[in-house]
Amino acid sequence: MIKHKVLLTLFLFLFAANGAFAAKTAPAAAVLDGLTAVDMPYDVGNAAILRWPANPSDAKDTVYVVYASSLQTGGWVEAERFDSGARTGKDIELPFWAWSGSVKEHAVKVELNNIFGEGQIGLSSQFKVSVLEKGKKLIAESLPVAVTPVGNWFRLDRLNNLILLIGLIVIFFWAVSHAKRKGLFIRRIAGLDAIDEAIGRATEMGKPIFYVPGIGSMSSISTIASAFILGEVSKKVAQYDSQIKVPHYDPVVMTVCKEIVKQSYLEAGRPDSYREDINQFVSADQFSYAASVDGMISREKPAACFYMGYFMAESLLLAEVGATSGAIQIAGTDVEHQLPFFFTACDYTLIGEELYAAGAYLSKEPMLLSALKVQDFGKLVVMVSVFFGMILVALGAKFGWTDFVQGILHLFRNY
Repeated sequence: MIKHKVLLTLFLFLFAANGAFAAKTAPAAAVLDGLTAVDMPYDVGNAAILRWPANPSDAKDTVYVVYASSLQTGGWVEAERFDSGARTGKDIELPFWAWSGSVKEHAVKVELNNIFGEGQIGLSSQFKVSVLEKGKKLIAESLPVAVTPVGNWFRLDRLNNLILLIGLIVIFFWAVSHAKRKGLFIRRIAGLDAIDEAIGRATEMGKPIFYVPGIGSMSSISTIASAFILGEVSKKVAQYDSQIKVPHYDPVVMTVCKEIVKQSYLEAGRPDSYREDINQFVSADQFSYAASVDGMISREKPAACFYMGYFMAESLLLAEVGATSGAIQIAGTDVEHQLPFFFTACDYTLIGEELYAAGAYLSKEPMLLSALKVQDFGKLVVMVSVFFGMILVALGAKFGWTDFVQGILHLFRNY
């Protein structure tokens, strides 16, 4: 019994000595100093930025590993892993007026949603950074740091867009004031100038006018523009005491257009000439609609046909039948691949944005004219800015002005 106790005591002594020897020979990992965690600025509150000084003496095979933890999840989760030469303060995607970063520090944006799942807004989290040699051997580790991200009310990183928006608003109100006092010039659009000719021809011949608003829904921009044009065409038809027929593909569009035509007749002072059958629902099937309208055109031989709105494969079917009936045809759509068919079969075609400008062009309404002018001004600003931006970026790249080039790119990033 005594012999067993002696052996057990000797075994425990050797085990303790071995542990003490191992503890003395295994060097402890160094502490990584300078780690700070701050809320990611100008976001909804689901990200944080970690910053710590870069170490120029790091070997090429040194790897940094960022770990994250929260009270809800518990335990450390690997968030990022990158080489020692990467992820500097210059790599944070914020413009120069909203962020000051340096290549002398590491900066890592940690998205909490990507680590802990969606909806992690305002989640209090802890972070630490480990330095590994050859991706395996631990040589340094930081103390944990904590941060609670919060949502921000103002996005300073998009200040350039705010300034541009304010500029456009000021120009819009100036344009409205100028349009009311002196009017605004809009270049001549031949297709719209021909509307009076087409309606006058139909009146002299005693034949109807067909206005086809396309197959788009009321949420389509081209259908909305078509409704504006229909209002002005209906007003002229009422003034000339001519006839107009509007076949519809969509019942909602028909309801809206019915009110527009009725209002146009009232504004023209001819409410007695308005008829409920001006607008009629035909079919919600694309080719059934086209076949029905083609049959109406073939039977009634209208003097003028308008095709304004959203069109697809039925465009050529409608325009070809209208051309064979001898009608003056005016078309307009923003569907580029249907424009060649209208060019071929129609007398006048509104191309793309001309369709959107038609309502303002015909009505001369100051608000519509001003909106059109502001859009043109915005396009001019963008084109001029992009042109000079390309020149400045090219010069900066040629002469090595890295910071200057980055500043120019930040200005255009959120255009």
